[in-house]
Amino acid sequence: METAIDVRGLRKAFGANTVVDGLDFTVARGEVFALLGPNGAGKTTTINILTTLTAADHGSAAVAGWDVRTQPVEVQRRISLTGQSAAVDDALTAIENVVMFGRLSGLNRAAARRRATDLITQFDLVDAAGRPVRTYSGGMRRRLDLALSFVVTPEVLFLDEPTTGLDTRSRRDLWDIIRGLAASGTTVFLTTQYLEEADQLADRIAVLHGGRIAAIGTAAELKARVGGDTVELHDSRGDLQAEIPTDGTVAGLRRALDRLDEDGQDGVVTLRRPTLDDVFLAVTSPTDRRPAPEGAPQKELA
Repeated sequence: METAIDVRGLRKAFGANTVVDGLDFTVARGEVFALLGPNGAGKTTTINILTTLTAADHGSAAVAGWDVRTQPVEVQRRISLTGQSAAVDDALTAIENVVMFGRLSGLNRAAARRRATDLITQFDLVDAAGRPVRTYSGGMRRRLDLALSFVVTPEVLFLDEPTTGLDTRSRRDLWDIIRGLAASGTTVFLTTQYLEEADQLADRIAVLHGGRIAAIGTAAELKARVGGDTVELHDSRGDLQAEIPTDGTVAGLRRALDRLDEDGQDGVVTLRRPTLDDVFLAVTSPTDRRPAPEGAPQKELA
């Protein structure tokens, strides 16, 4: 496995506030890696360190084989970053913004114009391509900002909450673009506030809490660590009346239904599977209060 990002013992404090507190992880080339966590957990600070915008206090990090502290120019040549706010020129049109960025990235005029046309179409900005960006809505500005990240395909693409402000269709269109980039070998490192986004996109997910990694793994691995399936009984109004953890087997499901019958309870039965919401709440709470599956011990997350 070829490593695209290698982080060892990374620490960063602002005054007395330690924001990143000893991170260790690696990201493989072509992997989509998602960093989740509540506000203030250290997600943006981690991206800023990896993209050479902020220096770490301790530890080391290498991106695309280059040290972010001692070889920042080499790192910058191989990455692209889209932050949380749009970084476009309000006085220029969408086409002019993309062409300008293409020229700054080393494309000749004709190539920059072709790339701009392709990206404006891809990000659904054709109808507004000739208007000044200051007339755009927040979602349109965000799509243009994202388009700039794809002018030149980087080795490692950093996306800090990339779909904030986008509607559902635009968000899913961007997911398709990200999947295509990863399939072609680009490594994608993203933070997101949408757990569904991480579930859909990421090969692996790390959950930050208090500046540390509280859990890391695939979506399926993380979900498995908070327990198995749960049989839920709802009344006619949809209110939860009972819930019984199961081990995910047919026999376990039968036992859960038998218990409901024995108690004489009536209503609508549904089977609930663990979600990333459960993972997020479990690892960012003082204790995991979710009951263990029937017949299984409670599993630790941290």
